[in-house]
Amino acid sequence: MLDLLIKGGQVLGFDQGLQSINLGIKEGKIAYLGKEEPPTKETLLLQGEIVSPGFIDIHMHEEDFKLSKGEYDISLTMLAMGVTTAVAGNCGNNRQSLQDFISHIEKVGSPINYMSYIGHNFLREQAGNTDTKAESTPQQIQKMKLLVQEALDLGAVGLSYGFEYATGGTIEEAVAIAEPLWGRKDLLLAAHYRFDGDRALESVDEMAEISKRTAVPFLISHLSSCSAFGNMKEVLDRIHEYKDQGLDLLVDAYPYTAFSTYIGSDVFEEGCLERWSVGYDAIQLTEAPYENVRCTEEIFYDARKNYPRMLAIAFVMKEEEIAMALADPMVMVASDGIYREHKGHPRGAGTFPRYISRYLRDQKLLDFVQGMKKITLDPAKALGLDNKGSLEVGKDADLCIFDLDRIKDCADFQDGQRPPEGIVHVLLEGKIALKDGKILREDAGKFIRK
Repeated sequence: MLDLLIKGGQVLGFDQGLQSINLGIKEGKIAYLGKEEPPTKETLLLQGEIVSPGFIDIHMHEEDFKLSKGEYDISLTMLAMGVTTAVAGNCGNNRQSLQDFISHIEKVGSPINYMSYIGHNFLREQAGNTDTKAESTPQQIQKMKLLVQEALDLGAVGLSYGFEYATGGTIEEAVAIAEPLWGRKDLLLAAHYRFDGDRALESVDEMAEISKRTAVPFLISHLSSCSAFGNMKEVLDRIHEYKDQGLDLLVDAYPYTAFSTYIGSDVFEEGCLERWSVGYDAIQLTEAPYENVRCTEEIFYDARKNYPRMLAIAFVMKEEEIAMALADPMVMVASDGIYREHKGHPRGAGTFPRYISRYLRDQKLLDFVQGMKKITLDPAKALGLDNKGSLEVGKDADLCIFDLDRIKDCADFQDGQRPPEGIVHVLLEGKIALKDGKILREDAGKFIRK
């Protein structure tokens, strides 16, 4: 007997397309796909909504449990927009130790499934290098190697870099600390560019070189926020050239024309506005005393000096280049979501509904079924999640059920966590975590050790 039968929906198959069939779940796995109605303990009746694999966010930024006092924040917005698995520890940054993060999830559960990188910038601090512009010593590099191995032993999915945030981290340092991963095709390296805008090609060349030297697949992070300044085609062409040469490069991007990071970070150092061809008013701050305030020169420098951990939003990218990135077959969609005390960029609450409604449904940028791979099957394959990302008998029953006519993002740059419309139900391994748009439980997720 099934635990749950979902009937009346359109089940998304990547070979078959949308099928009007039923989906049965038993013990957390998909156990039935077909027209019949096997015996079941419970039935979930739909009205033609799409039954999709749960969305997989391959690039986001996890909870800061010290700041939130152990409460979940971004995980809840992830669940509300259909994400069932997300990857933390990106851009070289872990918001707490990996051990602490895993321990908390294993103690109380999580709204979503998590995986995590170990971050280079986090490791530099752990090894005693607190100067973002300084190269690490041989002793610090050796310490980081050991810490990378410890993280892999804990189940980290790989190692991430945040070169723009720690400019002292050389390519030699990046390769050296990755030694525990060398040659591992089942793990990942990932990086936030060292340079954006007109120097983006240099950054791509650097990441390709690291992948070449380490023989590890490399994820180029949030292409949209580093290359959508007039050179997106050149950057995409360069990445394709490297892939044609045999390098295993992966790419993600998010569907917004504004990026977000800490106002005190090196991203906002002198020359940034000139590089982006914008004024101070292109920067919006997110917390008191400047919540939803556009910068003046005075506010900009005051925030950098006195509120360096405040998140800022920079409206600097080109919409046509965002669309160009999302249309490329190799580019996955990811949120890069991050919040501080429920404040921040709406991408952490709207990325996937926005991508589906704006780019797949309304603009028809891609074939709908093939476009859905970018948020399900493609990231599952990149992460080695063989039991997730598609709806097949025997695979995990991680599902997002949504109304294609109604789905849309509602979070904006004044309220960055407003939940979307049209996400009807979300299941993690057969457990209903969100029903009729309302979160029922916050503990259905787990930490997935690689």
